Amino acid sequence: MAQAGRACVPERSTYRRRLGLSCALAGLLALSACTPAVIPPGQTLSIPVDSDVFTELGGNPTMAPGLTFLGGVELSSSEPLFGAFSSIRFLDDSRFLGVFDTGYWIEGEIRRDAEGRLAGVDDVKLAPLLDASGQESPSKFFVDAESLAVDGNSAFVGFEQRHRVVSYAPLSDLGKAVPSEPLAFPFDLDVLRSNGGLEALVIAEKDGPLGGALVAISEKSFDDDGNIYAAILGGPLAGEFRVRPRDGFDITDATFLPDGDLLLLERRFTIARGVGMRLRRVEGGSIRPDAVVDGEILFEGNYRSQIDNMEGIDAIPDPDGSVRLIVISDDNHSILQRTLMLEFRLEK
Repeated sequence: MAQAGRACVPERSTYRRRLGLSCALAGLLALSACTPAVIPPGQTLSIPVDSDVFTELGGNPTMAPGLTFLGGVELSSSEPLFGAFSSIRFLDDSRFLGVFDTGYWIEGEIRRDAEGRLAGVDDVKLAPLLDASGQESPSKFFVDAESLAVDGNSAFVGFEQRHRVVSYAPLSDLGKAVPSEPLAFPFDLDVLRSNGGLEALVIAEKDGPLGGALVAISEKSFDDDGNIYAAILGGPLAGEFRVRPRDGFDITDATFLPDGDLLLLERRFTIARGVGMRLRRVEGGSIRPDAVVDGEILFEGNYRSQIDNMEGIDAIPDPDGSVRLIVISDDNHSILQRTLMLEFRLEK
């Protein structure tokens, strides 16, 4: 989901023209170098991605015991389609898959330095999110992808504006993956705000109480009691539940930890206070139908730290029982924002 004030871009052609204008305003020498590539359906586009490494988060954020910042990179590309990250999922220790809210897949592999810290990304490819007929949608209204969960050779993607969750397959041939029919929900998706819909999709552990169910959480769509709509799709505890909002933060993604707890990534943006990022840990056993869940805050930082519009998170277990948390930002294709990838370690 974009920050407040971001204009909707209904047509892909208009979107590409505006990206070209943004490039010109950024002072690039040739407008032709800024023209976004056209990716034919069924194909992927390899793109270069540059990185600037930083090792200090700065800003004196609140950090719970056992959580450590490991480092980060600022990512950029000469390809104007790059940016607008909404979610990221790791397929193994280094390979990742993500979605842009402009209607594109991204896949790649993180690169590390000799000390094991983030150094950049390699082998990056883009592909359009196709419709059921295998064609690219001409309108962003239909492909405003905000959330992602991976299950084997298929993926679930949540969209806002036209709210729905669909599965795509096969991921082994990303450029040809087509969507299923929308999944059924335990509540009417018309209750979701157009710009505050299904921002987090995550698959629970198969041997846990949710039995491998898909969990969907909205960003800032509230019921009559002021709580956030969420759902358990499938499994032995299928049904709807709620998340209690706190302190004006909005949910932008989530990931399950190896112990079954759910980690929420949250963002706050106001003109007066700037941007903020927060991690909130929800006890896994509390997620059940009709529950209202809350959790402890593990991290909170503001604009003084190396954060931006943080929209995606995933967890990578380490052999020693700790977990690496990788968080990605949505730059909104704005010259005032950045695509940042941050890494934390959460001790067992």
